[in-house]
Amino acid sequence: MTIVLIGYMASGKTSVGKLLAKKLNYRFIDLDDFIEDKEGATIKEIFNSKGEIYFRKKETQYLKELLQANEENTVLSLGGGAPCFGENMDEVIKAKHAISIYLKGTVPFLANKLVQKRSKRPLISHIDNVEDMSEFVGKHLFERMPFYSKAEKHVVIDHKSKPEIVEDMVSILF
Repeated sequence: MTIVLIGYMASGKTSVGKLLAKKLNYRFIDLDDFIEDKEGATIKEIFNSKGEIYFRKKETQYLKELLQANEENTVLSLGGGAPCFGENMDEVIKAKHAISIYLKGTVPFLANKLVQKRSKRPLISHIDNVEDMSEFVGKHLFERMPFYSKAEKHVVIDHKSKPEIVEDMVSILF
């Protein structure tokens, strides 16, 4: 089985995904890291040298490859935008041995987390207060909700520890 984690920036897809994989004795793959390994360049370098269209095509290609591989039990973390491009979310839903989980955070919760971590995220590094971050996150979530909401399972993450989120995921999976 492949457990596919989707959600907005700072929802814990990677950190919680690693904990979930360890608990279940599954392999963990971050799609962005996988793309960087395959392409021999960082996501930022790919965007700068080949553009977003190239990146999104490669993202879809590698997502399909990982969903079809099904060699071993895997937790697969997608980038925040991955479900929203091409047919990516539909590919996840129709994959025979995959189940998707949306790590769902509210705008205020995500905005507060992101304003503290903005230096590590080029897309939001210029936003330096919670009010502006809330506006940015709210707009993005509104645009992405039709894709995120297609996930088969939803786990609320607000004010929960990473182990608590993992336990919530395990309880809805098994």
